Amino acid sequence: MTFELVPRERRVLAPGAVHVPDWLDLDQQRALVRACRQWASEGPGIRAAVLPNGGQMTVRSVCLGWHWYPYRYSRTRDDQDGSPVTPFPEWLGDLGRNALADAYGDPERGSAYRPDIALINHYGPDARMGLHRDSDERAPDPVVSFSIGAPCVFRLGNTENRGRPWTDVELLSGDLVVFGDESRLAYHGVPKLLPAHGVPDTGLAAGRLNITLRVSGLNRPGAPAAK
Repeated sequence: MTFELVPRERRVLAPGAVHVPDWLDLDQQRALVRACRQWASEGPGIRAAVLPNGGQMTVRSVCLGWHWYPYRYSRTRDDQDGSPVTPFPEWLGDLGRNALADAYGDPERGSAYRPDIALINHYGPDARMGLHRDSDERAPDPVVSFSIGAPCVFRLGNTENRGRPWTDVELLSGDLVVFGDESRLAYHGVPKLLPAHGVPDTGLAAGRLNITLRVSGLNRPGAPAAK
């Protein structure tokens, strides 16, 4: 593992959006890589989702708890073989609660966090994620995002459109980003990966893993039925 000459400090990117460098230790990263490899091999496996316009996303993804495909959630893999989605594990929820409590400095809020969705994206060398909003959920709870593997540029924009202003931040393996409150519906994306120099030995052969935890709100009273 490389050591920073100047330690990276946690940073508030926007109201409700916090970047915490090196939040996951190496053992945690390795455990997540092993778990993601297992989830990606279950059922029909990891896939690149197809957009309504026929285009295909450049990242490959697998889902836990609720299966996401553009732009809806289902309990079954409707754009694959229709099999049930892999359940969301409680230990991953515990990790998300600890992350939220640390990022916001609020243990009580962290303990109340109940994510029931994990979206796991694998970025190859040429993959990217265009600016988008995580707006398919029916709950306002924050998104917790873990990065493992190759570094990337993470772009956090505004809540109105895909244009400026935005903030670019370099995410390294083990970094945490939490965005909620005023930034919950901010446009965000990954315009590019960066050269993978000094990446720790996480067990990930290449590329970048991004694990995002969300609260669906789909089981709450009054929530519209999932498709």
